[in-house]
Amino acid sequence: PLRDAFSVLFFVSVGMLFDPFSLISNGWPILATLAIIVIGKSLAAFAIVVAFRYPIATALMISASLAQIGEFSFILAELGVGLKLLPEQGRDLILAGAILSIVLNPLMFLAVDWMKPWLERRAGKTASLDEAKPIGPATEPGQLASVAAPVKEDGPPPRTALTGHSILVGYGRVGSLVGASLKKAALPFLVIEDADKTLAKLRDDGIETVSGNAANSEVFAASNPEGAKRLILAIPNAFEAGQIVLRARAANPKINVIARAHSDAEVEHLKGLGADTVIMGEREIARGIVEEVMEGKTEAAEEPKAPIT
Repeated sequence: PLRDAFSVLFFVSVGMLFDPFSLISNGWPILATLAIIVIGKSLAAFAIVVAFRYPIATALMISASLAQIGEFSFILAELGVGLKLLPEQGRDLILAGAILSIVLNPLMFLAVDWMKPWLERRAGKTASLDEAKPIGPATEPGQLASVAAPVKEDGPPPRTALTGHSILVGYGRVGSLVGASLKKAALPFLVIEDADKTLAKLRDDGIETVSGNAANSEVFAASNPEGAKRLILAIPNAFEAGQIVLRARAANPKINVIARAHSDAEVEHLKGLGADTVIMGEREIARGIVEEVMEGKTEAAEEPKAPIT
């Protein structure tokens, strides 16, 4: 509570420094500063993440998260004024840009949610065009060469024919271990994943996949949640996992939902949305340590003492 009180005090004091009339007197410089923060930083972050071949959903989320500046910028601006490296007008522009970018940041996340499905479909369509290679030369001038496979039209992914299966969302460190166990036990399952390299490996291993973000309604519907027995959420993002839980419960109220969490708040959040079992990694680590200690203590107690000579 004390931390929250100081946070409120900080942002209120910062807001009091902002002069609303400066939007009229310095409108264009403030808009330029805001554009650099919101648009410039976002585009740069998006380009860097995509250049490292991360999924578009990840690039959008990171770019939206960086579409603002916070309290550290105030410290740098004040230091710049003190060292006479930055005029006071520059500090005022940074202050105005920071406040406006913080206000606009929730709208950026709404825009990301709106753009994500469209960009993912466009990326999938481009990949299909790249994979369709010509078999031979055109037979007549102006005639197109035949292609190895038809290009899929832009639309939702095909729906699986599996029933009574498990839907595994995410195939990272946790998901891959879960998937290996399901495969070893010969239990039917499919994986929803948006990383291209992971999808390629899963297909090579003969595991059925649905490409895309499970929070997307069309992608999740392709996994046939109505006929599924179990939903396993192996992704670390509790907010996104909560959205998927809601979709699963709406499609199949009887589906067994298992999720992962990193804190007590995330456990309560996911259980409140309808998850049956939420496993927190820290608790499982502690439980494993305690079991190891107790087993060692029991073995030490059962070990016979040497006779005294």
